Amino acid sequence: MLLIAACISVSGEVVTLKSGATVRGTIVLENEEVVILRDASGVRMQYPRAEVVSISHEKEAQETVTEVKTVGEGHKKKASILLEVGAGVSMLPNDNKGGAHYNVDLLVGTHNLAGKKIFVGGGLGYHGEVIDKTYNFLPIQAALRAPLMLSKHAPVVGVSLGYGVALSKQYKGGMYADLMVGYRYEINSNSAIAVSADVQFQQAVVTITEGVDGTMKTDPDFAYTRKAGRSIVRTGLKMSFFF
Repeated sequence: MLLIAACISVSGEVVTLKSGATVRGTIVLENEEVVILRDASGVRMQYPRAEVVSISHEKEAQETVTEVKTVGEGHKKKASILLEVGAGVSMLPNDNKGGAHYNVDLLVGTHNLAGKKIFVGGGLGYHGEVIDKTYNFLPIQAALRAPLMLSKHAPVVGVSLGYGVALSKQYKGGMYADLMVGYRYEINSNSAIAVSADVQFQQAVVTITEGVDGTMKTDPDFAYTRKAGRSIVRTGLKMSFFF
């Protein structure tokens, strides 16, 4: 009996009660009516058997806690990368022009803000025209992408705001905004993919030549140059990769 008591003392026991409380110590007596144990300071504790939910070894309890922490480690990832590629049509209402466009954006941030699977970050992009390559921009932007439900499949909304740097000396850049709505699929706790439709707004300032009567004339004797604002509207589809 002394040998058995010594073995129990070395391993230790964890008693879980119906109240949710846990008690650690060495079991002195255990039968169908009562469980008696003594803690590390020598205090004797007694509990009716009906109030005891389970009895486990101290070592097993510690292993269980370690395993739970391991499973949750994927959600502790702090940094995330968002890569977006898209294409669509562009319109310049001021000049009655239109064409096809494409865009690539690379953003760095987190895609699990406050445990809500929300991406918040910032970065750079390249937005250009397929045919008329006059208006190409390098947008510096901050972005937010938020699923509307905390599930594997969920609708998602997003917004990007920033400044589009002009890539041509013929014009200057301006404010940039992008609004999107789509569908998000979570691959695992650290990666996801989304498909969305978006509308982009890009401001620009160009130099135009006009005649004194308001017509577009090139005769230097009857023409002058001035700065004019341009609002470029782009719409299309976008693929987003979170990893």
